[in-house]
Amino acid sequence: MKKRISLIIAFLFCTTLLFAQAKFVATASKTNVGVGEQFEVDFTMNGGGTHFSQPDFHDFDVISGPNLESSFTSVNGVSTMSISYGFIITAKKEGTFTIDAAAVVINGHTLTTAPLKIKVKGQAPPQQAQAQAAAPDNDPKVDVKDLSKQIFVRAVTDKTKAYVGEQIKVYYKIYTRVAILGGQPDKAPDLNGFWNQDVPSKGIAWKSEVYKGIRYNVATVKQSMLFPQHAGDLTIDPLAISFIVEIRLPSRNVLDDMYGNVKQLKYSSKSQPITIHAVALPTAGKPADFTGAVGNFTVYSDVDKKELKANETLNYTIDISGMGNLNLINSPKITTPVDVEKYDPKTNDHIVVDSNGVSGSRQFSYLLIPRHEGNITLPPVGFTYFNPSSGRYITVPTKSFTIKVDKGDAQANVPAFNSTEQQDIKLLGNDIRYIKTSSADVFKEGEGFFGSFTYYLLLLLGPVLFIGALAYRNWLTKYNSDQVKVRSREASRMAAKHLASAQKELTAGNRAAFYDAIAKGLYGYLSDKLNIPVSDLNKENIIAQLQTRKLDEITTRQLVDTMDLCEMARFAPVTGISEQQVFDKAKNTINEIEDKI
Repeated sequence: MKKRISLIIAFLFCTTLLFAQAKFVATASKTNVGVGEQFEVDFTMNGGGTHFSQPDFHDFDVISGPNLESSFTSVNGVSTMSISYGFIITAKKEGTFTIDAAAVVINGHTLTTAPLKIKVKGQAPPQQAQAQAAAPDNDPKVDVKDLSKQIFVRAVTDKTKAYVGEQIKVYYKIYTRVAILGGQPDKAPDLNGFWNQDVPSKGIAWKSEVYKGIRYNVATVKQSMLFPQHAGDLTIDPLAISFIVEIRLPSRNVLDDMYGNVKQLKYSSKSQPITIHAVALPTAGKPADFTGAVGNFTVYSDVDKKELKANETLNYTIDISGMGNLNLINSPKITTPVDVEKYDPKTNDHIVVDSNGVSGSRQFSYLLIPRHEGNITLPPVGFTYFNPSSGRYITVPTKSFTIKVDKGDAQANVPAFNSTEQQDIKLLGNDIRYIKTSSADVFKEGEGFFGSFTYYLLLLLGPVLFIGALAYRNWLTKYNSDQVKVRSREASRMAAKHLASAQKELTAGNRAAFYDAIAKGLYGYLSDKLNIPVSDLNKENIIAQLQTRKLDEITTRQLVDTMDLCEMARFAPVTGISEQQVFDKAKNTINEIEDKI
């Protein structure tokens, strides 16, 4: 006990002396380096300090740091203590660069280091680069046998063999036995050959799990539902994440015993690729009306009325519900009598994507207009899907309906859906009117409409309007013939819808839904604007297309930063920027791309 008290008194006494002669210096392990060569920069004080402020390494890449180290020695009654903040950095390009001063507060005074000049010339030798890559395992300061066994990213699927169109669940998990101070994804996985839907993130929950006989802290950071688009061996590419981890080192002195000896490292890990063997759907017994639905579904149909008058509207609804590739289901083909007008259906989705998979319903609403009185029959509609569990095609028929049509007003205007827009309502023109049996009005010669100036003007106006309408139709057909240009023109309008949704989520305080809406808006806009298929939509292809269209580097960088922020928000809270700033950044980026491309 006396020994411990004496040690504490000696420590406090030495600390007071050290504060009286406080020093704060910067040193570099090398001042002449090659491009890509790693070297260490240390900022050391001979006492305790607070509010350490590191310089901006704008001409260098920081590999790890700040790595805090402390030491306390006593030789022949003379005690010294030092605390060091170390950084491992590499040079980006050749030239002479200055590492600015660092600052720290010691005993109420702010001390700064002198700037360091680093000369960078040539490329680091390959042998040296290989030695540096292995350095963390050989560094005697870091007791890390094999960090890849302490923290890693793993992809897990519920199956490795599936039919084309069958749902596959993939989970990306972090396994760790060390403290994680921060992390962000380096590269989202490319899912070429799959149609995918990401499960909205509800935050990261850690749990304990035993893997290969070792217990880890485990968190699922990303979930996706994949649907193979064609047969063959398809690869689920890795998810790469960069971590800042804290490693506990062996104690070297009394300060280490009291405060612990730790070191912060930057470490990257990525999951192993997974091969999925996609099997083609069987051709034997394949019904002619099969359109690609794969899963387990039920079908329900209904009409909004069983009796109506001629020229009135009838809504016929078919509802397909269940679990599977609902987003890829096309509208069933219905058969109606020849005297019943039929319009393209409206589609209404109620689809949920969660950890159980893609489920819900897709509803098709057909507008029908019977033109004559009598009884009409809507025959059953067969919906065919492939059930991967049984390996068979299943056809589910809907009910048939008999509709009574009473005599209607032949001259009444009839409301109907526009078959082109499927949303707007217009008035159909009148059919042939009944012959008028009453006496016609008698006019004297020259008093009637026939032969008047107005008559000839209207007679001439008809061909002129016809020619104008024909020219306009030809122009409109040509204007809309290039689907790529049509998608590009409509891109900003679709992005505006997603941004409006993001604004609502921001107002409601739904952070995860806000970032999901921003990401959908950006990726959907870029897919339409740059004509990139959804299966090929990744940052590399986006940047390549923008460079081809000669978009400036500043706007491109701003776009990539915004996409990275949305991706990062799935893993951890984003700091340093508010959601409103992210929203404004995404909106301004889209406007700049519209102005420049």
